[in-house]
Amino acid sequence: ASRSGETSFFFVGEQKTQDKTNAFQMQSGVALNDEPRKNKDGQTREQEYSSESHYRIVSPTFKYKMSHRRVGKCIIINNKNFDEKTGMNVRNGTDRDAGELYKCFKNLGFDVILYNDQTCEKMERLLREASEEDHSDSSCFACILLSHGEEGMIYGTDGAMPIKTMTSLFRGDKCKSLVGKPKLFFIQACRGSEFDDGIQTDSGPPNDALETDANPRHKIPVEADFLFAYSTVPGYYSWRNPGRGSWFVQALCNVLNEFGKQLEIMQILTRVNYMVATSFESWSEDPRFSEKKQIPCVVSMLTKELYFN
Repeated sequence: ASRSGETSFFFVGEQKTQDKTNAFQMQSGVALNDEPRKNKDGQTREQEYSSESHYRIVSPTFKYKMSHRRVGKCIIINNKNFDEKTGMNVRNGTDRDAGELYKCFKNLGFDVILYNDQTCEKMERLLREASEEDHSDSSCFACILLSHGEEGMIYGTDGAMPIKTMTSLFRGDKCKSLVGKPKLFFIQACRGSEFDDGIQTDSGPPNDALETDANPRHKIPVEADFLFAYSTVPGYYSWRNPGRGSWFVQALCNVLNEFGKQLEIMQILTRVNYMVATSFESWSEDPRFSEKKQIPCVVSMLTKELYFN
């Protein structure tokens, strides 16, 4: 792999065999051995019972409204082949990622559009056009970028560009119909050239829209309501298996398929972090690239909880 691209040395990303069901048993619900408490009159104290027996209590005040006519648009940009001048290798396995993500987000109710092999200019134009659309009848917006990268940069087929160039198009002062609504960006790309060697542990196994969605009498920050889910932390490589796809996307799709309509977005992404951290490790005949680990990174400016149900 090139200096700035994702790593895909040999057959990296061999997944440890483990029962995913065991890894993700924790679901919200009433503990089986709990009985509803009753007051002295014999009436069930429902509120106290609920608060003590559930993992999470959701208040409508702190929950994004997801009852618009559409869940929203999801744009997937899948860059696999790059101009020779960039020095970037073919990203084998990315088509598997794109296909799985397409099905995942379709299942969540998004209107998904997939674009392959886009130049920097085309990527910016696609997102600029999306930001200029009327999202008044949408609950949120999502964008997925699959490409080579460096810290703060993403590659088009002809070179690198700042991720901020695209994400800033959806700021509150530029995309009014998404003010107060979640804007989600999932980024599968390298953020540097460092490797994570891991560490052994003995503690366990390794407008109208404005009135509806943001009170117009109060200002809100233009950078509010964004969420960035990166495949890795700043400075590090992001691993991809040529056959199965990237570790991050495998984990994301796995968790979304099982819990996407039950859990809050930060719970979902925390489980993705856990799965990538514990279920994947690189393998290579070259010891420089073997037994490496990865941890995704979530940067949230969300102001409410987000459920896709």
